[in-house]
Parts: sequence; C-alpha cells; structure tokens
Amino acid sequence: MKMRQEHFETVHQAVWAHYDVITGELKAKSSKQRSVDAAAFPALYRKICNHYAVALTRQYSPALVTKLHGRVLLGHQILYKQTTFQASAIINFFSKTFPCAFRNTIGYFGVALLLFLIPFIGTGVSCYCQHDLIYSLMDESQVAEFEFLYDPVNKKYGRPAEKQADTRIAMFGFYIKNNISIGFRTFAGGMLAGTGTVFFLIFNGIILGAVAGHVTRLGFTGTFWPFVSGHGAFELTAIVISGAAGLILARALIAPGNRQRIDALKRAAATALHLIMGAAAMMVLAAFIEAFWSPAGVSSSVKYLAAGLLWGMVIIYLGFAGRSGGGTTGAGHFMSAQSQ
Repeated sequence: MKMRQEHFETVHQAVWAHYDVITGELKAKSSKQRSVDAAAFPALYRKICNHYAVALTRQYSPALVTKLHGRVLLGHQILYKQTTFQASAIINFFSKTFPCAFRNTIGYFGVALLLFLIPFIGTGVSCYCQHDLIYSLMDESQVAEFEFLYDPVNKKYGRPAEKQADTRIAMFGFYIKNNISIGFRTFAGGMLAGTGTVFFLIFNGIILGAVAGHVTRLGFTGTFWPFVSGHGAFELTAIVISGAAGLILARALIAPGNRQRIDALKRAAATALHLIMGAAAMMVLAAFIEAFWSPAGVSSSVKYLAAGLLWGMVIIYLGFAGRSGGGTTGAGHFMSAQSQ
C-alpha cells in the first residue's frame, strides 16, 4: 500500500503543484491580473476530484486524503464564485464593453450608416414620387405582401398573411429569427473582403426605403409609421452596427498593416465580436417591441412619443454608457492600433 501511494504521489505531484498555482491566482487576483488560463481550470479540477476519489478508494494515508480534499473544496469554491459572477460579467459587458467598443469604432459605424441610409432615403423618396418604381425592385407578389402588411383594413397589420393566427409569443420568435439572420449576414459578409457587408447594407436600405416610400404614397401612414417607429430604434441601429463589425473584419483582411493577415484578423475579430454580440441583444429587444408593443392598440401620438424616447435611450446609451471607466472613445484608437 505504501509503495502504491508513493508512486501515486510521484506521478501526480506536478499536476497538484500546477493546480495549487492556478487556484492561488484565481482566488487572489482579478481577471485582469491573472497570468494563468482560467478556461483550463474546470478540466484540471475534474482531475483533482478523480485523484481524491482514487485516494479514498485505495485508503491512502489520511494526510494525503485531507490535502486532496482541501484542493477539491477550494476548487469548488472558485467554480461557484465564477458562476455567481457571470451575471456581473454580463452587466459589465452591456454597461461598458459594448458601448465603449461602439465608440472606439465609430468611424466604421459612420461608413456603414451612409451605406444604409443613402439608399434608404434615395429609394424611399423615389418610390414615393414614382408609383411604379417599386416593381423594378421586387415582383408583384412581394409588393402585394408588403401592402397587405400595412393595409388599415388588416386587423393584425405588420404580420404576413400566414402569421395572422399566431400568438404574440410566436411572432416574437419569428421576429428574432428574422432580425438575427439579417444582422448575421451583414456581419459575416465582412469575410468576403467586405463585399458581402456592403451589399447587405445597401440592399436592406433599398428594400426598406422602397417599402416605406410605397406604403406612404398609398396613404398607409397611420399604420406603417406608428408600427415601425418603436422597434426601429433598436433594429435599424443593430443592422448598421452589424455592418460596422463586418467592415472591421474586411479592413483586417484588405489592409492588415505591418501584421500578418491572420494576426490582424484575430485582433479585429475581438472588437467585432463585441459589436455583433451587442447588436444581437438589440435585435432581440427590437423583436420583443415589435411583437408586443408595435401592434398595440394605442394612439399614433403615444407610439411616436414612445419611439422618441426609445431613440433617445439608444443614442444616450451608445454615446455615454461606460465613459466613467476612462476608456478611449475615438475611432482613431482602434484604427491606429490595427495598423501598428
């Protein structure tokens, strides 16, 4: 028994020493001060639990069992603490990381906004002035579907014909799927040297502008604009942010600076990921508003007031949230860092 225990200790001593170093740092230091990989800790903790179980089964010395038991307890406390603070990490992301990442890349957002807004306004005005122009952009069945969506005679306007019987919860899921797919395609298009991102920004601007101009010309202003005004603050902003994230990837591929292209892409992806995660959350919030508030039977003036408040919240949040951390807020910080 003694020889087996000595062999057991010799074989696993290095693992225990490594575990002690990691638990010491995880317990004593914040995430910014750690020099160890916290992601590797759960697998190492499972090994220690296995060693403890083996020591108990083989009835090794109480001293060894006690030491391993102490390591297991400490590891459990650390894992429990990490799980407990996941909520604070989420709060920190949305209160600081995401809005700061947005401001640090505001130049990309500006380019994406122009790519979306110019086609939106241009097509919207054109389709309002020329009644048949929309048929050059989509076929008759698509035009008819959009007309049905916002026709005042439609009791559940804003819903496709096949979704009229669905509950608001079902529509919430439908809107999430639709919104996330738009945002993801716009973002992922950056991997095609930005051509995909540019295409989807312009395409969405053209389609949304065409629909807005066409239904406004038909006189559906009492249904269309009150319906889209509320969730538009989050949905449209998220689409453009997704485009900005795609353009960040595109720049890393096209102009990596003095870095290798793969290194530039990895660096850009970290920032782009923050943007697309925040945009995805905004898409979900937009879907919730679109499903539960946009079709609500309240007056247009109330909906416009709510829309104004929501747009104000988005602007204030993206413009000022997280500034107390003292982080950089200019686009030049990220752009210059990419080229170094």
